[in-house]
Amino acid sequence: MSLDALKDRIPDYAKDIRLNLGSLATEPSLTTQQRAGCFIAAALASRNAEVTRMVLAEFGPQLSPEALNAAKAAASIMGMNNIYYRFVHMAGGDYATMPARLRMNVIGRPGIDKADFELWSLVVSAINGCEMCVKSHEEVVRSAGLTQEQVQSSVRIAATVHAVAATLDGEAAFFQPMADAAE
Repeated sequence: MSLDALKDRIPDYAKDIRLNLGSLATEPSLTTQQRAGCFIAAALASRNAEVTRMVLAEFGPQLSPEALNAAKAAASIMGMNNIYYRFVHMAGGDYATMPARLRMNVIGRPGIDKADFELWSLVVSAINGCEMCVKSHEEVVRSAGLTQEQVQSSVRIAATVHAVAATLDGEAAFFQPMADAAE
């Protein structure tokens, strides 16, 4: 299993992250689609190719082609929106009243249940640290009937997947100079 292989890559100093990854893989408060999409969107947002490959191998088969496409779309569109709306929020002034003039059609027509797409957008927004987007997506999923526990579970997945990616990036950076010196 890819998740087991990913857990095996996590060093002992990050044992808590490894344990969290394992328990969140079966998080009962989320549907299979919600959970799998959260993992995939979080992996894409975390920008680690190894983590993304392993998460896609594990959770991709749990999604329909439409849902997999929507999880990827959530990571993509939020990669743009989180930068733009974080700027709008930080800069203040008249920017909030100006039209964004950025195409965002996938948000209105994600091809799956809108609440699930919004949940995955929330996951990416939490990783990217966009307060405006986090608040907006949290409000939408809560008004669609998702519970605080489901929202929290999705963000716990985001935090853990991001921590796995950061840990593996750190390990790669730490060991690369040693490998270069050995050559």
